[in-house]
Amino acid sequence: MAWHSFVAMGDSFTEGLNDAYPDGTFRGWADLVAARMAVDSGPDFGYANLAIRGKVMHEIVDEQLEPTLTMRPDLVSLAAGGNDALRVRVDPHALVRELESVVRRLRDTGADVILFRFADVTVNLPAILGRRASVLNDGARTLADRYGCHLVDLFGDDAFRHPHMWSPDRLHLSPAGHRRVAGQVLNVLGVGVDEDWMLVPPAPEPNPWLLARSADLRWAREHLAPWVSRHLRGHSSGELVRAKRPELMPIGITE
Repeated sequence: MAWHSFVAMGDSFTEGLNDAYPDGTFRGWADLVAARMAVDSGPDFGYANLAIRGKVMHEIVDEQLEPTLTMRPDLVSLAAGGNDALRVRVDPHALVRELESVVRRLRDTGADVILFRFADVTVNLPAILGRRASVLNDGARTLADRYGCHLVDLFGDDAFRHPHMWSPDRLHLSPAGHRRVAGQVLNVLGVGVDEDWMLVPPAPEPNPWLLARSADLRWAREHLAPWVSRHLRGHSSGELVRAKRPELMPIGITE
């Protein structure tokens, strides 16, 4: 099937952190997917990316759903709930119910929907997510089955246990990680994919204990502490960020 328009909804995962273009803006898996799909659909293929880093579920619903419905795309990706899962006081089952309401409205328009089972970040952050992420992933599978959505199972891909798939903050994907997500999405959609995107670097040698602890301390100082500080002050990393592609536009054209 050839799609003619694609809207990506979500947070930093879909915005493309930390896969930078030469000018410092972010590319990410969704840009890669859109560019590949445009090859088949032609120069009129429309792509919008509404994702903004730091957004929690209700913000994605409140700020991105209506613009998406207004654009009436024939393909929508929806990745939400990851930032909610980082918070201790959250009901993951309520998040799944909210996700279902969005999926239902999108499918009622006739759009195809892409959902995700998120990769296992507990490989890098063992104390943070736990059961909440599991509930979200199980919910995504259930909703995909119930509403006939495309499900991209990153949790079942052992390649994401590789440290080089993640950026130094241990939470966002590296450029190699984004390429592999793009490959997974395109494979699920039945679109041809660049085989290089699916390559996994050789596993690094394990660090000696002292070096590993030093790396943990550096990570806590440079990444964890700023996140905790923002959270305690009620701020988000995306407060001053605008969606990079707020309207459907041909690939290669930006606002």
